Amino acid sequence: MTTADTPTQRRRWWALGVLTLSQLMVVLDVTIVNIALPSAQSELEFPDEGRHWLVTGYALAFGSLLLIGGRLSDYFGRRRMLAIGLAGFALASALGGFADAFGTLLAARVLQGVFGALLAPAALSLVSTTFEDRGSRLRAFAVFGAVSSAGGAIGLLLGGVLTEYLTWRWCMFVNLPIALIALAGMGLIAKQTAPQRATLDIPGSLTSVAGMVALVFGLAMAERNGWGSPVTFGPLALGILLLAAFVLIERQAPAPLLPLRVITDRNRGAANIVALLVNGALFAVFLFSTYFLSEALGYSPMRTGMSFVPVVLGIIVTSALAGSGFASRFGPKSIITAGCVVAGLGLALLTGAGTDSEFFRDLLPGLIVYGLGLGLVFGRLQEAATAYAESRDVGVASAMINTSQEVGGAAGTALVSSLAAAAAASVVAAASHGATLGAAVTVESYRTALWAAVVLQSLAALVSILLFRRGAVEKDPNRESIAH
Repeated sequence: MTTADTPTQRRRWWALGVLTLSQLMVVLDVTIVNIALPSAQSELEFPDEGRHWLVTGYALAFGSLLLIGGRLSDYFGRRRMLAIGLAGFALASALGGFADAFGTLLAARVLQGVFGALLAPAALSLVSTTFEDRGSRLRAFAVFGAVSSAGGAIGLLLGGVLTEYLTWRWCMFVNLPIALIALAGMGLIAKQTAPQRATLDIPGSLTSVAGMVALVFGLAMAERNGWGSPVTFGPLALGILLLAAFVLIERQAPAPLLPLRVITDRNRGAANIVALLVNGALFAVFLFSTYFLSEALGYSPMRTGMSFVPVVLGIIVTSALAGSGFASRFGPKSIITAGCVVAGLGLALLTGAGTDSEFFRDLLPGLIVYGLGLGLVFGRLQEAATAYAESRDVGVASAMINTSQEVGGAAGTALVSSLAAAAAASVVAAASHGATLGAAVTVESYRTALWAAVVLQSLAALVSILLFRRGAVEKDPNRESIAH
């Protein structure tokens, strides 16, 4: 690097700070409401069913609109869509913070998902186009990946602190300063030439949104009604049919919403499958760990949130390793496979926990190891998901990995929840009613969820071994730089 290049290089890293802050706001909102829900329910007086929809409403909007958000960022400009997403997310958060009724709060969560679907692919694609030399690209994606994977744990931690010491409303208001800081830093993101605009794929857009909404809705219903219920398999079947129609449309469309070349590349395809599996485990682990810590061990919201700090620290350590000079000699196959195995070992260490568990003795080792594994996975996953994408496809490739993470989280939570519910039912059937029955059910559900997550991590490791190419990911010399 020459002296003349130094200001430009520094500006890129400041721009990365803006992009990672934007990503943090989106991912922490997946979990920040979890701990706040009981307080919000008590104040707004809505039924238990409402808690479910405050989580699902965000996932429905976010997961179903990500592909369109990615293509809109390619079409209208990534900086512009990032700014719109940030401003809209902030306004939706303010609406939720001032909500005086359940309907208003639910509308705010849905709007957060809508604007998050504009924001997330724009942020990731801007990282991909801003850092093109291999060394800085690795480091940038390691930082961005660390935020993406740690954001759920940070959301639980922040939700516990805000709920216990302020009010649940600050779990919504906290997004305002984050969005304002990111908007103030938009000038740090370089303007570059935009590609020629293609016609928007309306049939593909309609079938993808309808298919994703039906699929995520069906998965959400499985958690509460079981897989055999008509309200579960009906939407799931409809979603699969609509997504199959979407693929047929994309094969014929002159300007497809999701060019099939984006997902047929081995590395990008592998990255999306691994994201489905790892996030399915991650969302379920965070959900059932929250139940276990608060209900079986009696932790306060603050202490429950603080319990996830070891996961965050583990992610930070190995994300830095994934972006280091040592790791740059290895491709995603080696790093991501190792991360999946380590994360699975961490979860296995936690399966012996019970009502008499001590945090430092029984939980801390497993949480640290799990975080170390996640840092390796997410430190390289998003890089692999966007590498070699053509300039016109960077936004949709970024949207696709976000979609895989969100759908994987919803699917994993539904699958693991159904397994945990069956395990809990067996405990209830075999035990006599007593004061400790509730705790026993929670512990059995937690252990079942952990073993299911171990299986998902193992499958992710297998996919990584079989599909990722050997060797390092190099920058495609034919790819133009666009960060408009």
